Amino acid sequence: MLATLVDYGVFLGWGLIIGVLSSGARQSSFISPMLIGLFFLGPIVFYDLLCEYLLNGQSVGKIALNIRVVMLDGSQPGLGAYLLRWVLRIVESGAVLFGIVPIIVVAINGKGQRLGDIAAGTTVVKLKPAVSLNDVLTQPTPENYQVLFPDVRLLTDHDISVVRDVLRRGDVWAVSQAAERIREVTGITTTLGNHAFLHQIVTDYQFITSQ
Repeated sequence: MLATLVDYGVFLGWGLIIGVLSSGARQSSFISPMLIGLFFLGPIVFYDLLCEYLLNGQSVGKIALNIRVVMLDGSQPGLGAYLLRWVLRIVESGAVLFGIVPIIVVAINGKGQRLGDIAAGTTVVKLKPAVSLNDVLTQPTPENYQVLFPDVRLLTDHDISVVRDVLRRGDVWAVSQAAERIREVTGITTTLGNHAFLHQIVTDYQFITSQ
């Protein structure tokens, strides 16, 4: 909600700019009030979609609050996911029941998801300060290291990058979803907890690809 308030501040600033420019443009017969209205409303209508797509899941408000839109497994959403979130903002806007719909949905859902997130399979997470991967994810392995999960060969560098990003953020739900996705792709079964499992996956992959 705080991020949304910041974005509303952006809208207000844009409105002031358009107001100043239009005050001088009114003297021109080539610029109609309708055209001025389009210049004002166009960027606002498409603001969320363009920002989240072009700024890696963030708007100005989300950047200010250090939060970002991600898929439930921690990966980056595609254009389709951003479109679903954007379309359903109509139902979640302040014009519909004073904006109470997304508040209720987020409270009931328990996963930080509003209607658009549920439809798109996304959520909004808090970003943590970047830490050294050498400190927490890629500890040196001894020469006689034994790989616990050889099937990590089925993964790609992009998969491991997503896992590292999830571990770096430390979001419990994202860790759970990422671990489940890795199990589906590799067919690995283990009694390790999700966090320990993902750490082991990263270490095994690092060792195998370094040989």
